[in-house]
Amino acid sequence: MKTPAYTRAAALPAILAQRIAILDGAMGTMIQRYKLVEADYRGERFQDHPKDLKGNNELLQFTRPDVIREIHEKYLAAGADIIETNTFGATSVAQEDYGLAPLAREMNVAAAQLARAACDKFSTPDKPRFVAGALGPTPRTASISPDVNDPAARNITFDELRAAYREQAEGLLEGGADLFLVETIFDTLNAKAAIFALDELMEDSGERLPVIISGTVTDASGRILSGQTVTAFWHSVRHAKPIAVGLNCALGATLMRPYIEELSRVAGDTFISCYPNAGLPNPMSETGFDETPEITGGLLEEFARAGFLNIAGGCCGTTPEHIAEIAQRVGRYQPRCCAGSLFGALQAA
Repeated sequence: MKTPAYTRAAALPAILAQRIAILDGAMGTMIQRYKLVEADYRGERFQDHPKDLKGNNELLQFTRPDVIREIHEKYLAAGADIIETNTFGATSVAQEDYGLAPLAREMNVAAAQLARAACDKFSTPDKPRFVAGALGPTPRTASISPDVNDPAARNITFDELRAAYREQAEGLLEGGADLFLVETIFDTLNAKAAIFALDELMEDSGERLPVIISGTVTDASGRILSGQTVTAFWHSVRHAKPIAVGLNCALGATLMRPYIEELSRVAGDTFISCYPNAGLPNPMSETGFDETPEITGGLLEEFARAGFLNIAGGCCGTTPEHIAEIAQRVGRYQPRCCAGSLFGALQAA
């Protein structure tokens, strides 16, 4: 059955076939620069909340929207084509840790509205900007036991994940997201729950948004935490017909290279995205990670030169300076060859 035409971000496939698009960088790294305290997270609305809230960055769309807005605008000014909503942990599953699960949908609506306003401010006819509704992995895993003495134990079910992702996606759609980004996937079954929820929502709503799926290779074995190689991961999510599949976070670009190369080779019928950490963690660094913008930009330039990329950006430790350097470096190269026509064939299948 042919997939319906996109009702949002309809121009994105053509852009990805013509040039390497730029995704934004880390939200958490930037929030740390503001040195926020507990009172910033509580604001007036949550003054009497019984749990500590510092570190719940998704709460800032309510209590410090100025911070989130400014971060979005800095990445857009640096050249980002796509910015992610501040919703990595904005599911009821993740917010349950803070006692704020009932606010999940509202949290996603507010985050998407902030990103939408920033994109609209920076968009031009020659360079439209897109809001990616970010769906993070949650702190639970559907495939792996949390109890070493009971391999069959699970702390969440597929249906619970599906419901949480559906609620999140509904809020992102209402707030104005152009596409969905299922990211930092360490458990393919969690990702499948998100994909299922997105398919249900788009069928029920009549909207059809592009979906990017991004896994995380957790160690030098080349596998995600639930055990799959990147090739197996691709074949597990291929049915979703994502506009792009890729890798983010975890290893940094140097250690990620063979896995991006492998994914670029096997996922021939869609676009490829890559947004690594700025190297390995380093608490002595201002950003908490090793690599300067020049280093990360140079590594992603090599990926672009090798023909691996359609989307490039940054994850943990990257800043607007990193994104500006990445944009300048990868902009010299053509995007990964032939992906546009192959993606069209996949959509029509």
